[in-house]
Amino acid sequence: MILRRVWAVMGLGVAILAGTTLAFAGGGQGADSQAKLGFDVANMNKTCKPCDDFYKYVNGGWMKNNPIPAQYPAWGPGQIMFERTEARLHDILEAAAKTSAAAGSNEQKVGDYYASCMDTKAIDAKGLKPIDGDLQSIAAMHDGASLLETAARLQVNGTGVLFAYGSDQDFADSTQVIGEVRQGGLGLPDRDYYTRDDDKSKEIRKQYIEHMTKMFVLMGDAQDKAAAEAQTVLGIETSLAKASLNNVELRDPQKIYHMMSVADAQKLTPKWNWDTYFRAIGSAELSKMNVAQPEFFKAMDGLLTSVPMEDWKTYYRWQLIHRSARLLSDPFVQENFNFTGRVLEGTTEMRPRWRRCSAAVDDGLPEALGQMYVAKYFPPAAKARVLEMVHNLLAALHEDLKGLEWMSPETRKAAEEKLQAFALKIGYPDKWRDYSKLKIDRDSYAGNVFRATEFETARDLAKIGKAVDHAEWGMSPPTINAYYNPQLNEIVFPAGILQGVFFDPDRSDSYNYGAIGSVIGHEITHGFDDEGAQFDPKGNLKNWWTEKDLKNFGERGECIVKQFDGFEVEKGLHENGKLVEGESIADLGGLTISFAAFQKSIEGKPLGGKDANGFTPDQQFFVGYAAMAAMNLRPEYARLLANTDPHPLPEFRVNGPMSNMEAFRKAFGCKSGDAMVREGACKIW
Repeated sequence: MILRRVWAVMGLGVAILAGTTLAFAGGGQGADSQAKLGFDVANMNKTCKPCDDFYKYVNGGWMKNNPIPAQYPAWGPGQIMFERTEARLHDILEAAAKTSAAAGSNEQKVGDYYASCMDTKAIDAKGLKPIDGDLQSIAAMHDGASLLETAARLQVNGTGVLFAYGSDQDFADSTQVIGEVRQGGLGLPDRDYYTRDDDKSKEIRKQYIEHMTKMFVLMGDAQDKAAAEAQTVLGIETSLAKASLNNVELRDPQKIYHMMSVADAQKLTPKWNWDTYFRAIGSAELSKMNVAQPEFFKAMDGLLTSVPMEDWKTYYRWQLIHRSARLLSDPFVQENFNFTGRVLEGTTEMRPRWRRCSAAVDDGLPEALGQMYVAKYFPPAAKARVLEMVHNLLAALHEDLKGLEWMSPETRKAAEEKLQAFALKIGYPDKWRDYSKLKIDRDSYAGNVFRATEFETARDLAKIGKAVDHAEWGMSPPTINAYYNPQLNEIVFPAGILQGVFFDPDRSDSYNYGAIGSVIGHEITHGFDDEGAQFDPKGNLKNWWTEKDLKNFGERGECIVKQFDGFEVEKGLHENGKLVEGESIADLGGLTISFAAFQKSIEGKPLGGKDANGFTPDQQFFVGYAAMAAMNLRPEYARLLANTDPHPLPEFRVNGPMSNMEAFRKAFGCKSGDAMVREGACKIW
C-alpha cells in the first residue's frame, strides 16, 4: 500500500474536477490587469473581518459570484485550472486523432484511444459485447478453483472483486519491491457506508440497492431477480466491509504491514490457494508477501465456504458492471452517473463527453500524453523558479529544527538527516514510460481501457522481487496536485500544478510563497507528520525518535486532532480529527515554514510597502494561501469528503492552521478573543 501523501486540490480529495475563470493572473477576463496586483479584491467579502473568518473574508465574493455548474459537485480555482489543463489536453488529443501518426507511436496511441472514446455510435452498437467473455467466465464458475481463476482474470482488467493485489516497497527494506494483498471488494466509497446506522447512511444503502437493481435489469435480468441479486451483493459486501479496517486505521503503517511467508498466508486462508492465484494473475510465485489486513483475509476465506456459488456469480457480475458501466452503451453510462454522480456527489449533470475522454486518456496513457503536454506547455524557466523555492523551504525547515525546544539533539540530528536525504521531482520524469508493447486501436473503447489496465497491472507485478526504481513517478505531468512518498522520501510536483492560482512567475514572491510555497511546505512536512515520522531517511518503517520526543510530538498532533474534531460540516457531522491529522499537520507545517522561507527571501530587499490592493507583503502571503481554497461544495459531496477524505474541507484548511499562527495574528492585527486567534494554539514546527 504505497503511502503517497497528496496535497489534493482544495476540497477535491476524492476526485479532481474542473472550471472557467481564474481568481489570479493567468486566465479568465482581466488577467493582464490583475497580474500586477496578484489578487482580485472583487473575490473578497469585505463585510467579513479577517480576524473573524479569514476564509470568507478572502473568498466570500468569489463564492457568491461562482455557483457550482450542474456538471460538478464542487467549484473553485483549482477546478478552473484543471479545466484549462483539460482543454489543452483536448487540443493535443483532437490533433492526434486527426493525424496519420506512425503506427505504434505515442501520437497514434493517444489519438486512437481518444477517438475510440468519442465514437459513441460504435460504443452504443456494441452494448454488453465488450464484457461478454468475462460474463461467460463468471457463468462457468463451478468450484473454488474457477472462482479463484476468474477473480484473477477480473482483477487484471481493473475489476475489484474480493481484494487487491500488487507491488509495494517493503516497509522494512526500502530497497526491495514486494508483493502485497490488501482489503477491497466494495462498491460503495468506504467500509463505513455499510456499517453506520444513521438515517443518511441507511438512505444511501437503499439507493445503492436500487442502483444495482437497475444495472442488473439493464444486463437482461427480470425485475424481481435483479432486486434479489442486489440484496445478495449488499450482503456479501457488508461482510467484507465489517472485516475491513476503517480509514483512520489504514493511515497507520504499523497496522497495514504484516510480512509473512506464503505458507503462513495459506494457513490463514486455507480455501484460497495463493500459488494458483499468482499463476492465474501473471505474477511470479512468491515465498513471502505483505498481508496488509490479516483479519480481512481470514474473514474472506470463511465467506468462500459460507456463500453459495450462485451468489458469488451475482457478486462477480456486479463488480464487473460496476467497473465497466462507464465504458459501455449510454443506458449503462447514465445509470452509473445517476448513482455515483447524483447520489454520492450531488452533481446534476454529466460532464461533456470530450472532457471525460480527455481524462480517460490521461488515466490510461499518462506518460504518453504527459510527454506531449510538457513539450507544449511547460517551460524550463518555471521548473527552475519552483526548484529555487523548494530549496528555500528545505533550508527554512532545517533552520526551524535547530530552534525546536521540545526536540532533543538526538532526534534533531536524525530529522536533519532525513531532510537532507529528500529527493526532489519537478515537472515531469527524466525517463518516460515505454508503451511500445501496448496495443491501442479505434475498434473498441472498452478494449483499449482493458488493455491499458492489463498493461499497467503487468508492469506493476513485474516489479515484485526487484530493486526499487527511484525514478518512477506516481502522477502524470498534467496532474494538478503534488505528493510526498515516505517510502522513497521524495516530494513530487507535476507540471500541472505549477500554474495559475498556485504559481505565477509574473506574480510577487509574497503571493507565490503563500500559494505554491505552502504546497511545497505541506509536502515537505509530510515527512514529519504522524505517518511520515515513522519512516527513516531511506524509507524504512523504523523509529528514529527518542521516547520523550515521540511523546511530545504525539501530544502536539493530538492538539490538531481535537481542533479539527470541533469543526462541523453539517448538523451532526464533524470533521474526523484523527482521519485528517496528517494533512492538517502538513497544512500547519507548510504554512509555517513557507512563511519563514518567504521572510528569509526578502531579507535586505526593498519591499515597497503595501500593494495596490492595500495588502502588506505578510498579508499577501496569507491571502495567497486562502485564495487557493475558494470553493463551493454540494452538501452531498461535502459529506462524502468528510467521511472518506484525509484532507479537511477547504474552509477548515484555511481557518484551522491560520488560527494557530502568531504570524497571521500580527499580519492582520487580530486580538485575543477573535475567532481567528485560537486559545491554546497548536504548534509543531
